[in-house]
Amino acid sequence: MLDIIGAIVIAAIYAAIIGVLVGLSPLPGPAKLRACAIAALWPAIIIVIAVLGGLAPGVTGPVPVPVLLLLSMLAVLFGSWWLSPGFREALLAVPLIALVGLNATRLVGVFFLLLAVDGRLSAPFAPSAGWGDIAVGVTAIVLALAMMRGIARPIWLGAWNVLGTLDLLSAVSLGALSAPGTPFRVFTEGPGTQAIGALPWTLIPATLVPLFLLIHFTIAIRLRSTLGLPRPLAAIRGT
Repeated sequence: MLDIIGAIVIAAIYAAIIGVLVGLSPLPGPAKLRACAIAALWPAIIIVIAVLGGLAPGVTGPVPVPVLLLLSMLAVLFGSWWLSPGFREALLAVPLIALVGLNATRLVGVFFLLLAVDGRLSAPFAPSAGWGDIAVGVTAIVLALAMMRGIARPIWLGAWNVLGTLDLLSAVSLGALSAPGTPFRVFTEGPGTQAIGALPWTLIPATLVPLFLLIHFTIAIRLRSTLGLPRPLAAIRGT
């Protein structure tokens, strides 16, 4: 039952992120449809890989499959950022409050805690990733509300953005060092990240984590020219 609920929630979050990023961008209609189609193709490829047994431990040698999937999507996203001005400009045009608000979906981190209770994830990965995501999600809601009122300061957003990024990087690092079947596994107690190597949970590092890293990067670029100013971010809803 937990896997079914997780699959529904992860799919909904992925669809919401893509919908907001594409829907609020200035791209023309046909380009938005193409972007959504490409975005839908990636999880479909992952599901096919899983059906063919490609997610089994050791299939890709010492590097866990979820890590390879994460790196692949990161390469596509950040490669598109640097090589495609249209992709970059479309992201930078998304309202800042929407970019921050999307991180409220990081409350999905509660599933890491539930999987730990179920004996399918272990420390330090599960509590670190779970509580870290929950904290970032809650503070994202608080910041979004402050932005709606026009009282959010760039320094607050900058500090939150750094912490949100570090949370993701920490989770990825701990996950890689806890992965079963790898020679560099450091945290050997318990199942490690066993659940992340199977559907639907492998979709978190393969789809959601790269998107959140891209969102944090975009926020950092947007804030670069405003950080350190003493005034609030006025009229933030339109920026």
